[in-house]
Amino acid sequence: MSSSDWTPSQRYPDAAIVVVDESFNKYRLPLAKIERLYTGCRWAEGPAWLGDSRSLVWSDIPNNRMLRWDEASGAVSEFRKPSGYANGNTRDRQGRLLTCEHGGRRVSRTEPDGRVVALVSTYQDKKLNSPNDIVCKSDGSVWFTDPTFGILGWYEGGKAEPELPMNVYRWDPSGKVTVVAEGINQPNGLAFSPDEKILYIVQSRSVPRNILALDVTKENTLKNSRLLIDGGPKGTPDGFRVDMDGNLWCGWGMGEAGLDGVHVFSPAGKLIGRIDLPERCANLCFGGLHRNRLFMAASTSLYSLYVNTQGVPY
Repeated sequence: MSSSDWTPSQRYPDAAIVVVDESFNKYRLPLAKIERLYTGCRWAEGPAWLGDSRSLVWSDIPNNRMLRWDEASGAVSEFRKPSGYANGNTRDRQGRLLTCEHGGRRVSRTEPDGRVVALVSTYQDKKLNSPNDIVCKSDGSVWFTDPTFGILGWYEGGKAEPELPMNVYRWDPSGKVTVVAEGINQPNGLAFSPDEKILYIVQSRSVPRNILALDVTKENTLKNSRLLIDGGPKGTPDGFRVDMDGNLWCGWGMGEAGLDGVHVFSPAGKLIGRIDLPERCANLCFGGLHRNRLFMAASTSLYSLYVNTQGVPY
């Protein structure tokens, strides 16, 4: 089914919410259905919930804009244009918006007065590649991936030669920037376990694509890298978030039935459920009053689904 042919389910429970393992039943609400909140993007990415304004912002990378959906009215408006070809977004512990920008090859921060300032744009006096996804730890540090997707051509940024390897970085509130992971082929989505003792990272150009788990030390370094999830010959994990039970809710897609949407994995890496969408899902986040509404940025559209769990606060 193409995205243009998609219509919401007319029945409860929604057949597009698929129980792969019985353990997923506790997270599925029989009277909740997938909703399409907006369509009209070129490549939707990086949703972030703004609870104080009851709204969601997300990126439309090729259109060089960020959009805002208002929960009270359902209206969608332009949040920022140009956006610096924004990709991933999150909020820091002071509620400020953090954004990965392909165009500026930087991580930016939106101040309370609306000013957009550069948080990180270089490492050892060399330009970053194209920051992709981002999370903020409870100590205020900011962790982000830096693949080359945004500098490979002119569609999602500006074509340029990389000056640095494809690293994962940590920005400390003191301003210090360190490499926490290297040697990962096109690092993409990332998220912490609920206790912040594990960092999960998508490796986008492995064969097959996979999600790695790395232990976080007391010194904020990473060790013991291991394979957690094997995407299989056709699986394409992208951005993801973690719920309070440690399950990974992963944007997924490859253009085939059962592979477009969201795959849900247990902390042990076992597939337990799916949310089938008519489009590949690039990224997602939890939001709403109780952090129990899953927002999914999927290719040209924004979808949502109420679930019986809460996302980890971030």
